Amino acid sequence: MASTPVAFKAPKVTGKAPASAQKASLAIHEPPKSPTDRNPGPKTKTIDFQFNPKELTLTKAATWERKPQKKNTKSARPQYLGSDPVKLQLEMFLDATEKMDESVVTAVEALFNCMVCEEGKPTPPWVVFEWGGLTGFPAFVSNVTAKYTLFTPGGLPVRAVCTIAIEEVFGTLKKQNPTSGSLEPRDVHVVVAGDTLAGMAYAHYGEPRFWRAIAEANDIGDPMRLRPGSRLLIPSREELGGG
Repeated sequence: MASTPVAFKAPKVTGKAPASAQKASLAIHEPPKSPTDRNPGPKTKTIDFQFNPKELTLTKAATWERKPQKKNTKSARPQYLGSDPVKLQLEMFLDATEKMDESVVTAVEALFNCMVCEEGKPTPPWVVFEWGGLTGFPAFVSNVTAKYTLFTPGGLPVRAVCTIAIEEVFGTLKKQNPTSGSLEPRDVHVVVAGDTLAGMAYAHYGEPRFWRAIAEANDIGDPMRLRPGSRLLIPSREELGGG
């Protein structure tokens, strides 16, 4: 049985200090073997923060589309297209002045390798940021900027500040059709002149006979009247059921 995907939860504010300080960490996981698996693979490495971040920046945006109205003084009602994934940005301070070793360089290389796809792997590693009451979400590293600020006389970096941007792999899937209750993601087809439902069904499913599924999903009464420029939801293959 597949396990439940890890979800991001904001920490609860209780007004009481924790019994002991907890160090932040970035867990690096193998990417899942199946493209439909929403959970990361086995953990391969953990990068521990020497000092907990001073601040975290969480960003989430929604996408809306508003079509221009040529003959109206008021703008049209916007159409909600969905929400973007959660993005997290933070800083990691690395310091090796006590041992004067290569640990700073090694940590930076490990962060950079989170954006490299190894041979035979479907994607680069997945990561999960963990710290105290924060339950991390499966994410990928989208950007790392390392600024070296201190060096040994021989030129070895022993201090650095890394700015790390990670992005949620899977955002929340909203119900696309209130009547079906389906949580499966759907494609969107923008109608152009000459389009037919049968042609769309053939392009998306390889079978023109599934045109009725597209008509039902978009409440189309007359399949011969398609308005160019309109956006039609294309049901996923899973929603076709036995077909």
